[in-house]
Amino acid sequence: MTAHHLLCAGLSYCAQALLPLLEGWEISATLRDPARAPMLRQHGVQPVPITPAHFDADALRSDVTHILLSAPPSGEGVDPFLDLLRPWMAQHPLQWVGYLSTTGVYGDHRGAWVDEESVAGPLGKRGARRVAAEQAWLDWGAQSGTPVHIFRLPGIYGPGRSAIESVVSGQARRIVKPDQVFSRIHVDDLAQTLFASFKRPHAGRAYNVCDDEPAPPQDVIAYAAHLLGRTPPPEIAFEEADLSPMAKSFYAENKRVRNDRIKTELGVRLSYPSYREGLKACLAAWQSRPIQG
Repeated sequence: MTAHHLLCAGLSYCAQALLPLLEGWEISATLRDPARAPMLRQHGVQPVPITPAHFDADALRSDVTHILLSAPPSGEGVDPFLDLLRPWMAQHPLQWVGYLSTTGVYGDHRGAWVDEESVAGPLGKRGARRVAAEQAWLDWGAQSGTPVHIFRLPGIYGPGRSAIESVVSGQARRIVKPDQVFSRIHVDDLAQTLFASFKRPHAGRAYNVCDDEPAPPQDVIAYAAHLLGRTPPPEIAFEEADLSPMAKSFYAENKRVRNDRIKTELGVRLSYPSYREGLKACLAAWQSRPIQG
């Protein structure tokens, strides 16, 4: 089998979920905090001391075959790693590059369905920066002949980061805005989608990575409370919720995101096709967690 080496530019929650699938692979990850280096090595990940403020090309191994990019774009809409890595990538041909973007690039569609061919129409600066970063990577991929892929992600949840933990901690809120829905994805289904793309690279392709059932956020909280045998928190009208500006911006966009392409092109079969299956798995993980002494 040909050796593979994945460089994670930003060891995100998503990237960490991917690592168990990469048996026999070499794994490297950029590192901002040197104190985390021993922990990475303990998990078989080679730390690479590269940040947008500090770059040393000699720290990168020449046998890297795949790069996964998790960093948010700059204020100008540029992925901070693109300019840093561009000269190095020009000298080291890659088999696969993946950029983690957001379904926020579609903007608001008043609850209608969108797919990868829908026109980008972000409402705010954050979405506009993602559109610019996507295009910059796609342009570079086309110019260099490198298979660049865009993965548009909705809300990501999984063990330790789900409505289960929100309800248990008492921080969950059931905010109700009529007809509002959000798409979401369990982190393990995101990981298997990325791995499927490794095996079926398709240069220049964008993929929506979400489950089958966009749903009102208050329903997700209520179901988590049901699984825990707890009374769900009271409903709060959106207008009375006292949300942060960023939280309000999420509610300004209402759409249902189609995921047909990851199934037809990548052969993905979701382990958690809705939040119900996903939250049951999160509950099992929460119940099996080590008890802190």
